[in-house]
Amino acid sequence: MPTSPPPLIGQSPAFQAALAHVSRVAPLERPVLVIGERGTGKELIAARLHYLSRRWDRPLIKVNCAALPETLLDSELFGHEAGSFTGATRRHTGRVEQADGGTLFLDELATSSAAVQEKLLRAVEYGEIERVGGRTQTVDVRVVGATNADLPALAEAGRFRADLLDRLAFDVVHLPPLRSRPEDIPVLAEHFALGMVRELDRPLFPGFTPRALDDLRGHGWPGNVRELRNAVERSVAAADPEAPVDAIVLNPFRPAWRPPPPVPAADPPDDPGGPFLERVRAFETAMLKAALERNRFNQRRTAADLGLSYHQLRGYLRKHGLVG
Repeated sequence: MPTSPPPLIGQSPAFQAALAHVSRVAPLERPVLVIGERGTGKELIAARLHYLSRRWDRPLIKVNCAALPETLLDSELFGHEAGSFTGATRRHTGRVEQADGGTLFLDELATSSAAVQEKLLRAVEYGEIERVGGRTQTVDVRVVGATNADLPALAEAGRFRADLLDRLAFDVVHLPPLRSRPEDIPVLAEHFALGMVRELDRPLFPGFTPRALDDLRGHGWPGNVRELRNAVERSVAAADPEAPVDAIVLNPFRPAWRPPPPVPAADPPDDPGGPFLERVRAFETAMLKAALERNRFNQRRTAADLGLSYHQLRGYLRKHGLVG
């Protein structure tokens, strides 16, 4: 079991301010909310809050509230007694009870149901929980919640308990998105690249080219540090081990090949007037000549360009006296 805070990398003023906030609030025996976009490192901050507290040598229990349906989340958090429902063949100790004396980290807190929120309020307010089918018991748990949702707006809309929010929001740590700390991008990229090089058992990391660094700095990173790590690791894995990384693979769903650019249709010649069939013939002749020139008089490519079979093209060429 770790006994020290996990490393957090970044020297930007916004990030350093968030870490200083964490250091101030960590020793307090009060709930904390960690607010940030996906991929900003909310779980790492929760671990830092735990290991900088007096509970550092006690359990740190993590629950992703979005990963479980309501009925399972209730049982997972608070436990159940044997026979309390169909399939409950033995007693199950819930995560809150497992965290007794330590810290309970609730990720994606905003997705929890009203019933779960009510039980959480009782645990935070009074230190009391109740297994499904069991009796009330006391626990000593510090709750750290995390979300990327606007909890005050949800509470105002009646979709999150306002009294639970009041209790959890003793202090709120806001994590800056990666786009607000651009000076940290090269440092983080280097860190993730070195980790991937070690994983690939390569002797060294040749670095990034200026173009690659420009691509890293210029991307918006909606997935934040998690997206940056994935992009850097896949780019290092795909690069020449002996040359600096030049291409950052930001979108793995984009194929390496590119379809040929669409060829604009030939502009119709100036309408000289006259009989309709003669004007149609002149237009077809002009289209055929332009397509032949575009494709360097390769008739098979010209046919494909015009959406014709090779034999259809040959027929049009003979019709308009363009064979040979």
